[in-house]
Amino acid sequence: MSIEREQRDPGKRRSRAERIAETTQKLITAARRSFAQVGYSATSMDDLCGEVGLTRGALYHHFGSKEGLFEAVLRQIDGEISEHLRQIWDHESDPWHQFVGCCQAYLDLTLEPEIQQILLKDAPAVLGQRFRDLDAQSSIAPMQEGLDYLMQLGIVPRTDPEALARLVNGALMDVALWVAASEHPQETLGRAQLALEVILAGLHRLGEANSGEVDL
Repeated sequence: MSIEREQRDPGKRRSRAERIAETTQKLITAARRSFAQVGYSATSMDDLCGEVGLTRGALYHHFGSKEGLFEAVLRQIDGEISEHLRQIWDHESDPWHQFVGCCQAYLDLTLEPEIQQILLKDAPAVLGQRFRDLDAQSSIAPMQEGLDYLMQLGIVPRTDPEALARLVNGALMDVALWVAASEHPQETLGRAQLALEVILAGLHRLGEANSGEVDL
C-alpha cells in the first residue's frame, strides 16, 4: 500500500503543479488583456476573477495583490521583448549591426499599443523604482555584455561597459517614454530613430579611430 501511495504521490504533485500553473496563466492572460485595453487603474479585480472563474482569494494567493499581478504581466511582456531582441541579434552576423538592430527594434516596439499602455504608461506609475529595477535586470546585463564584446573587437571605444550600458539603456527608455506620451507617436519615433543613428554612428567612429582603422 505504501508503495502504491508513493507511486501515486508524484503524479498528484505534478497534477497540482499543473493546476497552479494553469490558474496563474489564466489570471495573467486575462489581466494582460484588461491592462492593455483599459489600463491598470480601470481594471477591476472582481471582473477579472469573474471572467476566469476564480475567486479574489485565488488571485491574492498567487500574486499577493493587484500590483503583484501587474508585475507578473510586466515580466511576461519583458521576457517576450528579450526574446524578440535575441532573435534580431541572432539574425545578424555583423556584431555592430547586431547591436544597432536591437537598439532600433526596441524603439520600434514603442508603437505597440500593449507595450505603450502597460510598459511605458502604467508601469512607471504603478511600480515606481521597482520598474527601474526590473528594467535594469532585463536590459542592463545583456547590453553590457554586448558592448563589452564590441569593445574587445575595437568597434566601440574602451570604457566601463556597465556605465556605457546604463547610459545607452537610459536614453532608450527615456525616448520610449517620450514616444508613448506623444500625440503623434509615429512622427516622434522617426525623430528618435534619426537621433539614435547619430549617437551610435559617433560611438562607432570613436571606436574605429581608437583602433586606428580609420583616419578622422
